[in-house]
Amino acid sequence: MGKKVRFGVFTSQILPWEKEVERWKLIESLGFDSIWLGDHFTDPVNHTGHWFESWTLLASLAVVTEKVRLGALVTSMPLRRPAVLARQALTVDHISNGRLEIGLGTGGRGDPVHRMLKIEDWQSSERVDRFKDQVEIIDKLLRQDVSSYDGKYYQLDNAAMNPPTIQKPRPPIVIAAMGNSMLKIAAKYADTWNSFGSEDWRAPAEKIFENTKKRLELIDKYCIDLNRNPDTLRRSLMFYTRHGRRILDSEENFRFEINKYKEIGIDEFIIYFPFFESRNVQNLKKIAENVIPDLR
Repeated sequence: MGKKVRFGVFTSQILPWEKEVERWKLIESLGFDSIWLGDHFTDPVNHTGHWFESWTLLASLAVVTEKVRLGALVTSMPLRRPAVLARQALTVDHISNGRLEIGLGTGGRGDPVHRMLKIEDWQSSERVDRFKDQVEIIDKLLRQDVSSYDGKYYQLDNAAMNPPTIQKPRPPIVIAAMGNSMLKIAAKYADTWNSFGSEDWRAPAEKIFENTKKRLELIDKYCIDLNRNPDTLRRSLMFYTRHGRRILDSEENFRFEINKYKEIGIDEFIIYFPFFESRNVQNLKKIAENVIPDLR
């Protein structure tokens, strides 16, 4: 499709601040294109464990890095008012000097945050309808000086945004989408579509590959239905599932998996890297130095 293949790293904010800075600086020094955080109220695995808020952390990590692109993969919209998030995005775009990518998602049903914070756990259909409003508001606010909006769930009345964003017409929007309704929203508004292949993190490699291939075909169709050239949409895969987390086990395995997905149209690959241990770091270094340059 003519796009440069990009490689990023997903980190979970489970480390002390000083270690997080060390990790991000290392990843940037290895030549990765992007670094990403999760966006939850607590650690999804250990709800009482160490966890930093994503957008505050993004702003601070933008200060200690220079070139790498950054974002939340993805922002959980049930936790956010869309207009306030647009203002946060504008701010981080300036702090990073135009390196922000705005990752957006619906959040998951059954997340303990709904119980903890007494937030309504919307049904899937309402969750998607709200998300459409949220994306439209963020897109509008970041493109215009003054915006009004009259949606089913969210409204704006001459909401002002100043200064304008560094990136034009706005920072890129990344939408995580698995189901048909979300893929249609991504086809309309996203600069990048992101997937992690399967909602079942234990899914076998063959199923993840087939799921991804089918979704690629669907999102191409939805782009064409909107008179959008599908080639204008970047396609991103995060290796989040149990199978995907083994991608760093060997250089041969990494090369095989990347080439397999490149052949069906994936042009951005996000490595899941939540821990900062010696073995994991050495594997990441070997992949970055010995394999990735040949795959770009």
